[in-house]
Amino acid sequence: MKTPSPLFLGIDVGTGSARAGLFTASGEMLATAKQDIPMWKPKTDFVEQSSEAIWQACCNSTRAALKAAKAKPEQIAGIGFDATCSLVAVDAAGAPVSLSPSGSDEQNVIVWMDHRAISQAERINSGKHKVLRYVGGVISPEMQTPKLLWVKENMPKAWKRTAHFFDLPDYLTYRATGDTTRSLCSLVCKWTYLGHQGLDGAGWDKSYFESIGLGDFVQEGFARIGTRVRPMGEPVGSGLTAQAAKDLGLAEGTPVGVSIIDAHAGGLGLLGASLGKQKVGSATLNKRIALIGGTSSCHMAASPEPRYIKGVWGPYFSAMIPGLWLTEGGQSATGALLDHVIFNHPAAAGLQAEAEMKGTSIFDLLNDHIDALAKSEGLKFPAALTRELHIQPDFHGNRSPRANPTLKGMVSGLTLSATRDDLARQYLAAIQAVAYGTRHILDELNKKGYDIKTIFICGGGTKNRVFMREHADITGCTLVLPQEPEAVLLGGAVLGSVAAGANDSVLAAMNAMNVAGKTIEPARGATARYHDAKYAVFHRMHKDFLAYRKLMSES
Repeated sequence: MKTPSPLFLGIDVGTGSARAGLFTASGEMLATAKQDIPMWKPKTDFVEQSSEAIWQACCNSTRAALKAAKAKPEQIAGIGFDATCSLVAVDAAGAPVSLSPSGSDEQNVIVWMDHRAISQAERINSGKHKVLRYVGGVISPEMQTPKLLWVKENMPKAWKRTAHFFDLPDYLTYRATGDTTRSLCSLVCKWTYLGHQGLDGAGWDKSYFESIGLGDFVQEGFARIGTRVRPMGEPVGSGLTAQAAKDLGLAEGTPVGVSIIDAHAGGLGLLGASLGKQKVGSATLNKRIALIGGTSSCHMAASPEPRYIKGVWGPYFSAMIPGLWLTEGGQSATGALLDHVIFNHPAAAGLQAEAEMKGTSIFDLLNDHIDALAKSEGLKFPAALTRELHIQPDFHGNRSPRANPTLKGMVSGLTLSATRDDLARQYLAAIQAVAYGTRHILDELNKKGYDIKTIFICGGGTKNRVFMREHADITGCTLVLPQEPEAVLLGGAVLGSVAAGANDSVLAAMNAMNVAGKTIEPARGATARYHDAKYAVFHRMHKDFLAYRKLMSES
């Protein structure tokens, strides 16, 4: 069968791997490939990667995807990159500059989840600068200005050597094209750039940088962090350089779109799907949200006007869909929390061995065990297994809406049991805790003008029927899975199609390339009442944690 043309390439760099996917103009994925990326954790709260390793993973994945699709380089009409919002440092020649206490130049990426800059974030927040209004009132150590301040204060030689500080998505387009254009998405969401004040550097707030100790950037005219700032999907430079084309196995000059953060790419691969014949516009978007799950989770909603929501990131102008304001909720540990709960339990090793023997996953075995256990106990619905077991999920702090990276997790209802039954209950309680966190975010959004009834969801959790069931029942929303499950990769391809001129806007590309798949409706009645009660416990546990902290601070 002949491979169709044109094709659009999405390249996605997540926390642990790089992936490439080839898509048709209607959003059908023909092939994908993946390569893992190494990671270093030299100290507590320090997480680092290598920009060279990341680029090589992108290249190897792209070549493998082309081979799998039997596609020729000239069939690729446009490329879109997305990546985690990690900080990259390079010198004037584009070579890596170490941001690690190890001193190794290979370790020149501070990963998004790195929390080394907590004290810098606290100092910035104490200044209550007006730009903080556009990050939910509280800046996170996962954002770039606290990390940049940490670098200046702790690694002065690296600070001086660095010619360009990039957000990782922008580093990838720089590596691909040789052009230092920055994405409106990256700068607005992670660097305090005020997109509504204009492009090409007009959105930098000089007084903010001077007040927090980063006045160097003001004196330099912001040359090291971005003077050309453009909307996502716009072509970057002259397309692929000869060297990048050789690295990727593509044609020189292939258009490359301005990049986007990975979770935001998921929004582009989800929110344009029609649930009827009507095309998606701003009124439709007001009733839906994209949930992009993985190690962490992001919740992306768009509106025609800015909505200021305490503890929720944004409002960000044109940071996902050009011309619309983005509201971004998030949870710092979702998939990571489930893994932690499962694999630190004494019963996990035996269950994992059984899963490998049966050719299935430990999650599938636990899901089956939950249903069987509920049936054996005569429960009306499986969620009731956790009536006396509750988890507060902030094991890695709270991104939103509490916006407090120092929070810790809590568990109430433990026994001396270490059986498979006990693991199944803890696993279910952890899933529920994550879903209550999503409900909390939706509640805050809906208080400020949203009317969210539908969650478009992608990520590893969509393969987990208990995860999906609990999220629908707990939020009371309809869950919609995309027909193309690799929604983040598709979001990158959406940008590639805009860069190539195949679609005249990002929203038009979303309408053309997003297709809805399976839907899951929430349970009502007794199940809903049960979750209302546990949601109250979720809030009470947070208050109790703060009370414990206060008591200890007085000792």
